Amino acid sequence: MGKALIQKCFQQVTNSAFTVTYWDETTETYGQGQSLFQLVFHQPVSAVLMAEDPMLALGEAYMDGHLDLVGNHRDIIRALHLNKEFLGHKRNNGVAGMLLKGLSKAATLHKQEQDIRYHYDLGNNFYALWLDPTLSYSCAYFQSAKDSLHQAQLQKIDHVLKKLQLKPGETLLDIGSGWGWLLVKAAQQYGVKATGITLSKEQVAESRRRIAEYGLAGQINVELLDYRVLAEQGHTFDKIVSIGMFEHVGQDNYPTFMQTVHKLLQPEGLALLHTITQMTEDPVNTWITKYIFPGGYIPSLRETIWLLPESDFHVIDVESLRRHYAITLEHWLAAFEQHVEAIKAMYDERFVRMWRLYLMSSAASFRIGTIDVHQILFSKGINDNLPLTRDYLSAKTGKA
Repeated sequence: MGKALIQKCFQQVTNSAFTVTYWDETTETYGQGQSLFQLVFHQPVSAVLMAEDPMLALGEAYMDGHLDLVGNHRDIIRALHLNKEFLGHKRNNGVAGMLLKGLSKAATLHKQEQDIRYHYDLGNNFYALWLDPTLSYSCAYFQSAKDSLHQAQLQKIDHVLKKLQLKPGETLLDIGSGWGWLLVKAAQQYGVKATGITLSKEQVAESRRRIAEYGLAGQINVELLDYRVLAEQGHTFDKIVSIGMFEHVGQDNYPTFMQTVHKLLQPEGLALLHTITQMTEDPVNTWITKYIFPGGYIPSLRETIWLLPESDFHVIDVESLRRHYAITLEHWLAAFEQHVEAIKAMYDERFVRMWRLYLMSSAASFRIGTIDVHQILFSKGINDNLPLTRDYLSAKTGKA
């Protein structure tokens, strides 16, 4: 009965062709055309969960070693995307429906803190194995596909700082400041006074270590603090940046986030929001929210832009870095695979398979365009003191 239900699920697929080898060693091909990849089941999976939420069922089966994927991961992700009507979660049924309802609730301070720590407090030693030396855990900026990951991450930080057009003595806030390298470069290169906030204890510890190492304690301050709490303290800044944090805010909290940035930003001040985006306002698949980014939601570009006028924010520049993130993730995946044994010793085989699936599917999703990443630069009110052209972005010194 269980196999029959799974077969019925796969029989609905029409936009891609693939082969399935079941635990009883029988093999069947589904879809139309030439088979592009193979799913190999070593053990049965829950037919009920497969019927309710195939993405969650397949993800858990892979993590548990009950399923292996054979073929190019881009073909697999493309097939899932093209057939999401049949292979996606059923929005009003069972476990999947309950999880989706939970996604629509605004994140409380405590819940958001827990969600951030779940992902980012896995340990600095873990991230150091496969990130570049800056520990930048966001999209890099490749001026050439031959650039090293480290070079591209430094170029991303330089690209962001140029857009913000920083001047000596200005104040800069980084919301979700990660391991602090952007703050270090902003202080060193532009002479600003920088503040970073994060909800990750591991990130605060490493950021403060770096600040001390470079003798920047008088210029940079990093706190374990929520952006809403910071606004209540009455602080304001000339420039604000947020990289890879907006995806953790929660859809219902977007207006609050923008209102808070408005409160924190000086009149005519500039803010840069760097966030993963999607084409339409769809929920994140339940495997990602259960195992990788609890409480996460990927905004669409249009709903993000729609929010800006409500806080008197004026758009200056919007840039897509989709291909840059695909390359970034491919670098991360390669480095992750080089250190699999060390990671397995830290955690276990299931953890390794979980993170491999996350990195692999993310890289493929950016390659095929199911998700994107945008940098949105905007000002609080009208600012007519900005350069008329973008020539400053090509300045080699990075000085505004």
